[in-house]
Parts: sequence; C-alpha cells; structure tokens
Amino acid sequence: MHRVGSAGNTSGSSRPRKEKRLTYVLNNADDSKHCAGVNCLALLKSSVPDVSDYLFTGSRDGTLKRWALSEDAATCSATFESHVDWVNDALLAGNNTLVSCSSDTTLKTWNCLSDGVCTRTLHQHSDYVTCLAAAEKNSNVIASGGLGGEVFIWDLEAALVPVSKSTDVKEDDSPNGIIASSNSGLPITSLRSISSSSNISLHTTQSHGYSPVAAKGHKESVYALAMNDSGTLLVSGGTEKVVRVWDPRSGSKTMKLRGHTDNIRALLLDSTGRYCLSGSSDSMIRLWDLNQQRCVHSYAVHTDSVWALASTPTFSHVYSGGRDSSLYVTDLATRESLLLCTKEHPISQLALHDDSIWVATTDSSVHKWPAEGRDPQKVFQKGGSFLAGNLSFSRARACLEGSSPAPVYQEPSLTIAGIPGIVQHEILNNRRQVLTKDTAGSVKLWDITKGVVIEDYGEVSFDEKKEKLFEMVSFPTWFTTDTRLGSLSIHLDTPQCFSAEIYSVDLNIVGLAEDHKICLAEETLKGLFAHWFAKRRTKSGFQAPANGDVPSGKETTIRSHSHSRVEVDDNAENHSSVVRHAFEFSTVSPPSIITEGSHGGPWRKKITALDGTEDEKDIPRWCLDCVLDKGVPGKDITKCSFYLHPCEGAAVQVLTQGKLSAPRILRIHKVINYVIEKIVLTDARNSDGTFSPGLAGQSQLATTVGDGTFRLGSKPHKLKPTIEILCNNQASGYI
Repeated sequence: MHRVGSAGNTSGSSRPRKEKRLTYVLNNADDSKHCAGVNCLALLKSSVPDVSDYLFTGSRDGTLKRWALSEDAATCSATFESHVDWVNDALLAGNNTLVSCSSDTTLKTWNCLSDGVCTRTLHQHSDYVTCLAAAEKNSNVIASGGLGGEVFIWDLEAALVPVSKSTDVKEDDSPNGIIASSNSGLPITSLRSISSSSNISLHTTQSHGYSPVAAKGHKESVYALAMNDSGTLLVSGGTEKVVRVWDPRSGSKTMKLRGHTDNIRALLLDSTGRYCLSGSSDSMIRLWDLNQQRCVHSYAVHTDSVWALASTPTFSHVYSGGRDSSLYVTDLATRESLLLCTKEHPISQLALHDDSIWVATTDSSVHKWPAEGRDPQKVFQKGGSFLAGNLSFSRARACLEGSSPAPVYQEPSLTIAGIPGIVQHEILNNRRQVLTKDTAGSVKLWDITKGVVIEDYGEVSFDEKKEKLFEMVSFPTWFTTDTRLGSLSIHLDTPQCFSAEIYSVDLNIVGLAEDHKICLAEETLKGLFAHWFAKRRTKSGFQAPANGDVPSGKETTIRSHSHSRVEVDDNAENHSSVVRHAFEFSTVSPPSIITEGSHGGPWRKKITALDGTEDEKDIPRWCLDCVLDKGVPGKDITKCSFYLHPCEGAAVQVLTQGKLSAPRILRIHKVINYVIEKIVLTDARNSDGTFSPGLAGQSQLATTVGDGTFRLGSKPHKLKPTIEILCNNQASGYI
C-alpha cells in the first residue's frame, strides 16, 4: 500500500516521534496526459450553444484532467492535482462542483471550471475510498463508500460552508484545501449522525462541526454505489455479494437483495428508484425490482467480471464493460445483446455522450466509440446480436465453443491518448540514477537529483541494460522509490536520507575543492524548494492584507515566526551557484511534492505551484530546516576499517601494523597515495630518485577491506609508480 507521511506522537509517550515523509514525483515531459490507468469519467454538458462540453477523467496517476470536447478532438484544459494516491471515482454535483475520491482515504471538491485548485478536502473514511454516487435533482447530496466497509452520505452545502475566521479551526492557510478535525461551534447540518455497527468511529469534530450520515451495516469492502434522482434511495454493493438498499436521509437499511455469487462491482438506479442494475465479478448483470424486492432478469453477456455499467435515459438498454475488455449493449426487455467493440485492456468505467460512449480502461488512454445512445435499436440493425442467457457459464461456454460474436466497431471514433506508465525500475549503485521500463517497453535512465531523463534507450532488454550500467561503487541507501502512480516517486525519510555524501569532483563540479563533500539529500531538497524559497523571500517582512483587516495576534505571531526563519538566514542565498546548478530541477516538467506538515494531512502540488506561503503547517519541519540552512539531523561518522598485507610473491615489506581506518566515502586515490608514500616509495626509492628494478612491474600488495581484496601493481616511473587497485577483479573508485 502506498502511504505518504505518518502521524505524530500525540500520546505523550517517551517513544521518539516519527517524522513526516517527503515524496516527490517525477512527472513526464507531456503533463497534459495521464500516465496510468483511468478509473473514472464524468461528463459536463454545456447548456450554452457553441460552448464545448467537458469530460473529466480521474487516473491511477493521482490526478484528474478536464478535456474540452469538439467533434473530432479533445484538448486538456486543466489538471486537478492534490490527491496523493489513485483517484478511484469522480462525479459532478451542484454549482459546478467536481467531487473526487481516492485511495488516500479522502474526498476532494473542486470548482470544475477553475484552473485546478482544490477547494476542500473531506476526511472521514478509514481506508481507500472506492466509489461515489449523487442525486441528479438534489445536487447537494452525494454518497461515498470504501474498503473500510463505510458508507457516508454528505450534504455538500453544509460540508463546504466557509469556516468562520472567529473560530479556532486548524485549517489550511495555504491553498491546499485541507481540512483538519476541529470544533468550530457552528451548528451541525440537519442531517443527523448515525453511528455504525461496523466498528466505524465517526469524527464528530470534523470540519466546522459537520459530520456526514453513516449508513450502517456493511461488514466488508464497498465497491459500488448508486442513488436515484431525488436522493431518497441509495444502493450499495461489495465483497458481501449482496445489494443493500438504504434511506440516505437517515442512514437506515431498508432491504438486502441476494443473487450474485461474487463481488458486486457496478450499480445503476433508474430515475424513479424502482429498478436497479448490478454488475458482478460472477460475470452476470442482474435487473432488480425494488418494489418486489427480487431479481426479475439475469443477463449472461460477459465472460469475466463486469466492472462498469451505463444506461440510456429511459433505462431501456444497458451498456456494460469489464475484465474481458469488451463493450456490450443489451436490450433489457428483449434480452438481445450486441458486442460493440473489444480491445486489449479491461474496461473500468463508461459515460454516455449523446450517440457515443466514452470508455475508460486500465490503460492511460480514453476512447470514444459510436453507441447510438439516443436510439440503441439503430445499432442492432447492423446485425450480429445474440440472446443473453440467464446462467453465468452460458456465455463463457459459447466463447469456448467458438461462437464468440464479432464486434460491430473495430476502431474508436476518437482517442484521448495517454503516456505509457512505468512498471519496472532499478536503483543503480551510484544512488543517483534509476533505470525504468514502461508499458510500451521503453527503457530510460533517470537522474533523481535533477528529475530528468539522462538517456532514452528505446525498446531494449531491461536486464541487459542494468548489467551494463553496473558500477563497483557503494553508497548508503538514502531514498526509496515506487511506481504505483505510473511515474517515479522518490521517498525521503529523515534522518536516513542525509546519510549519503559524495565528493564534488565525482559530480564534475568545478570551483570547489576536490575533497569537498556534498550531501545528496540536502542539495536535492534545496533544488526542489528553490522556487518556494525565491517566492518566500519576496514575501519576507510584514504585509498588510489587501482588504485592510488587521490580522489577529495568533496570525501575526505565525507570520512573524515564519518570516523570521527566512530573514535570519542568508546562507542559503549564498550557497554555491555551481552546486545549485548540479541539483537544478526542470520548470518545464516540474516534479510534484507529496508531503504533510503539522496540520491538515497529506497534499500534492507541483514545485512551481508553491507560492512561498507554505510553512511548518504544510511542510515537515526537518525539510524547512534543511532548505533554510538551519541544519540537518546529526549523522553518525562511519569509519571504514581495513588491513594492508603483502600479496603472495610480493617483495614489498608492509611497515604498518594492525588495521587502518578512514571515512566511509574515502576515495581510492587516497589509498593509492598512502601506499605510494608509506610503502612503495619508502621501500623502493634509490638514492638517485629512481625505483629498484626488482620492483618495476612485479611487486604487488593486497589490501583487504572487510571481505574485499585489492591488488596493487607498480610500473617503472621516474617519480611515482602507476598503481591500480582492483576489487573482485574490477577497477574500484571507492572503498
């Protein structure tokens, strides 16, 4: 599981507090495209002539995107970035509000027509939030469900009430849109809180006193939700294999429908709330009459799990897709089904758009297919339909017998292309470079201290390239990485991240002493926060609010404290420009930071979007101390112990006794100089400054460091011999 940050120690125990983590995500050069599977779709139809419709997509890369649609094109007009894990579902509610849910356990709201700024973060779930549902006519009511077995019904109008400045709410002062739990004394909405029987603890101190209604009863994960137009009926399904029906106004359960034999993955309700469609991992689609409280039809259309459903406005036909990568349309009355298309990736969600249908898959691309949504009978006239069975194995058996139907359409009418996501990676021994392979088979070499691709090798063998790039060097592990979001995510944890140092000469930095040591994490953090630091300096000193209000004493204290941390330290500004250049991140495709401070929870934002107002409430204190040259956690001085002894057959006498010690990143040339000055020259120098013939080209020493053996051989030289040190028969750069 991908988890960012950790809670502080608030129990008063003597155990050391675990510091928050900082993660940065290396984004692709074309940031207008998704780089991981698309989990959800939401369509906003324009009511104004000549104004384009918008499609919203949510991805496993942690972002949502808005696409302006035309007849034959889709243009990305905004990226919504704040979630720190997969976006699992999204929908449009009243007043142009986009609501999304994520595996980071939060719901977020956005102005869907804005440039992508999160307006509010809602914390209530204890685990991944997997699904959302909304009432068409009561646009303020939405529901959310997740892997914790929790179902919450939210009144968005109450949940999004601006917090009074007179109340002491620990909320975001930065534009992260994060809510922390706190009491404000504001009245609770008319929706009353219901406690859950599934070990769900309601945070009654949720933002400004608001708590959503909890629908109690689920004991296992919830994968699907649906709500009727008026918001008076809610259905849910998950791993319990039953469809539960609720009254969302009170959170009470009204009925339970049994019939599926596996997880329920998709649900639909008609506008009246009488009929319900369910799709399941048992490959079946079932039609339920809620008035009769029974299943009235079963449709064996798919050969594998059904993950997505979409119906015509009249609820006469259903479009379905799933793990078998096929899209079907089925007449609910006649049971006639037709295979519209089939591709190579499982279908995760569907969205009807006039006479077309948008299809999201586990690939990073989204496709638009003809569907005749206004009059589905037109597509049946093309032929190739079959009668859907009522047993789950009937379609699978027909497929095995070779009677699988041919798709009506071979290619989509429009494709919103994505970028291949990274699926394999290897951290190289130099601890600065990472080799990756994406879904298209392309192998690339990244420099994580700059966030750039050093080399694109194309479609080559990943293992062979890894072996070719192997270096006999040793550095402490100062970061970890994963590719859960389809990109490289680099995780830094203190104090471990400050353990790796390197000499400036090995970074090809000129203007510094050869033995000048550079802390990789420290300079990487300064590179990441260079834009933030520049913005913060311009804001240093007290600035009166634009509205003329005088800030409270608390705000003044916070601001003064924050600015003083910058003003007292000009060393960061005086940091060597040559070092900064070696750790300079791109502003064209800037990385995104994922972290959390003392308040509010995790957030995500591009480094160029930081405006300098972020402080210890948003960013871990140890990061600020590092960037502002307040120091880094103390590092243990690790020594490397080794012995020098003559190699078998060598004529050189070793004058040192016992073991030697040196710093952990001792360069091998220092060992060579020691050998020359203390052993070779002392033992072999003649009175005329030349070396003894017996030594030339034949004397050797063995230097053992731990389990490694180093062999040295000298050659004739007027002033100094040439010495090469080998480790495991390879030339070494470090010991």
